[in-house]
Amino acid sequence: MPDDLRETTLASEAIFEGKVVSLRVDEVALPGGGRSSREIVGHRGAVAAVALDGEDVLLVRQWRHPVGEALLEIPAGTREVGEAPEETMRRELEEEIGRRAGRIEPLADLFVAPGYSTELIHLYLATELTVSSADADADENIEVVRMPWREALRRCRAGELRDAKTAAAVLLAAARLGL
Repeated sequence: MPDDLRETTLASEAIFEGKVVSLRVDEVALPGGGRSSREIVGHRGAVAAVALDGEDVLLVRQWRHPVGEALLEIPAGTREVGEAPEETMRRELEEEIGRRAGRIEPLADLFVAPGYSTELIHLYLATELTVSSADADADENIEVVRMPWREALRRCRAGELRDAKTAAAVLLAAARLGL
């Protein structure tokens, strides 16, 4: 990184430590002189996958309290401490859509909101799905939705699937598949 852009942390204050996120405020020295503060949401990282089952994609619909609506999304989840991203993805596919993936291909690793969060999400394409019997998390109410792949792609391109990880992963998968 060019030194003319680098900010140097002078002090850091932990504000909150939760189950999923933490919050800290860093005081930084700016490259041109001066100081500023940065509010930072810490996160262990996450995974998400476009789960293709033949000509269909398996999505999940669930209530997202922060935005006050149910969203249609690809299966996703937060990494456990020490858990490799692909291991997390395999676990989440079983918990959320009741499927095992015979093949998982990386699509991209993307920062979700780098202006204020450390969250890095690993996006995958999951294929060769078989039925599994893992239980969903007790605090999640998820509806599995089967949608034709081309319809999901059309809806992403039209801005109708508004979850960012879903749109990014579907568009990346389409490029990978030559669609």
